[in-house]
Amino acid sequence: MTARTADIVVIGGGHNGLVCATLLAKAGRKVVLVEAAEALGGAARTVEFGDGCRVSQVAHVLNQLHPEVEKKLELKRHGLQLAATNIPTTALAADGRHLTLHGPFGERLEGDVSAEDQAAWKDLRAKLMRFAAVLRPALTDIPPRLKNGSRGDMMALGKLGLGIRRLGRADMREFLRMMLMNVADVLNEEIGDDRLKGAVAFDAVLGTHLGPLSPNSLMTLYYRLAGEADGMQGALALPKGGMGSVVSALEAAARAAGVEVLTGAPVSRILVENDRVSGVKLENGEEIRATTVVSGANPRTTLIDLLGTCELDTGLVRRVSNIRMRGNVARLHLAVEGLPDFRGLSEGLAVGRLLVAPSIMEIETAFNPVKYGSSSPVPALEIVIPSLSDPALAPSGRHVVSINALYAAYDPKAARKTARTAFQKSVMKVLEQHAPGIGEQVVASEAMMPADIEEACRMPGGHWHHGELAIDQMFMLRPVHGLAQYAAPVPGLYLCGAGSHPGGGVMGAAGMNAARRILSEAK
Repeated sequence: MTARTADIVVIGGGHNGLVCATLLAKAGRKVVLVEAAEALGGAARTVEFGDGCRVSQVAHVLNQLHPEVEKKLELKRHGLQLAATNIPTTALAADGRHLTLHGPFGERLEGDVSAEDQAAWKDLRAKLMRFAAVLRPALTDIPPRLKNGSRGDMMALGKLGLGIRRLGRADMREFLRMMLMNVADVLNEEIGDDRLKGAVAFDAVLGTHLGPLSPNSLMTLYYRLAGEADGMQGALALPKGGMGSVVSALEAAARAAGVEVLTGAPVSRILVENDRVSGVKLENGEEIRATTVVSGANPRTTLIDLLGTCELDTGLVRRVSNIRMRGNVARLHLAVEGLPDFRGLSEGLAVGRLLVAPSIMEIETAFNPVKYGSSSPVPALEIVIPSLSDPALAPSGRHVVSINALYAAYDPKAARKTARTAFQKSVMKVLEQHAPGIGEQVVASEAMMPADIEEACRMPGGHWHHGELAIDQMFMLRPVHGLAQYAAPVPGLYLCGAGSHPGGGVMGAAGMNAARRILSEAK
């Protein structure tokens, strides 16, 4: 069999792999992208379940797509459209006294909120947005080396330090004081309203193996707030056609740039000759020869499974093998007859995001069982009804309900099917408290535990970020010490996925940063 040749092979057709491949192709490189699944997108696909109902499989709200990625790839020209922008978030209350956060990150509160909490939230929100903005430039910077760093590394560190200094003396002290705090302590210092605290705490822990009282949970909120949707920091949007439409635009941009895309082409091995990368071998036996290989797969999958431990020193093998990546978010997709009637909620608010996160302590209580291999009997929920703003997602008269449920055990004590069924019942029981009769409206459903997400998206641990977002796994320590600048120890091998800086979410920054690193070395 004659080997295919290219300048660069990109492993994985998730959004980061597509971004990286496109930017490299636009720079004149011959790029082949190989994806194991039959469809591109990874966790950002739109899938059909039930009878003609479609839903975003894992990621379902757009809040972090980096504007530089959108601009460089001309995604709107390639078909990206938003069905709803700057959507509100409503913290549901069982008694119908809901609290709605309008505008980017609750710019305006609507509901029975005291004047004191209104004023306190305005100040706290402004402070959190300022502090997140300080970290924002770091998302698209290649993380600096702390040891034997170059002039560029020192400049990157200096830029971050200058951003903190520009806050002013009082804010700088507050930024440093709060940096490693948990989100619960920060909220309890300032706010009295449990609904508001629950909503903000939920955003801080969503997609992580953390509870509101866990150290570092404020940092993950900063990470979320550093992103934007439709040009607004902290805003949320729903893409038309589900999250798969983002991938469709990325794919169109890649093909327009000349990227050769192969789907249904899992890689069995990264090839190494004379101590440097020489290409990849597919499971069907075909080899693709290239002097550069870029992997959007999980760092552990890339380095341990595809490259092999014989190419790495024992210290790095140990660090990579111990990356924490236990996911605990389950997905539940419902096809319902008619629109669910959430008690006390106007239809105008139903087009946004609905949270069942009554208080900080109720989220923390939901987190406790998952530490020991059990799913929460009273999960916290993020609910979206995308068919309200995008009717094409469901047949006439029906709607799709997309739910993120915290906390579900990745490795449950019970058999997975039993655990999945039990957790779905727990979610439905919580839903019935807020939307009585919704169970009778359900005509089709699909539940995915973290282990199901792992299998469907080739995402070890079912963790959205390919590795926990914690201070020892962020910035220059992501995914581990020695791999933070996208280049692997074997010359010609690079990482570009969510396991690299800055992390997951449909952002594209990791793919863009990796492409920048590769192109800089070619100069």
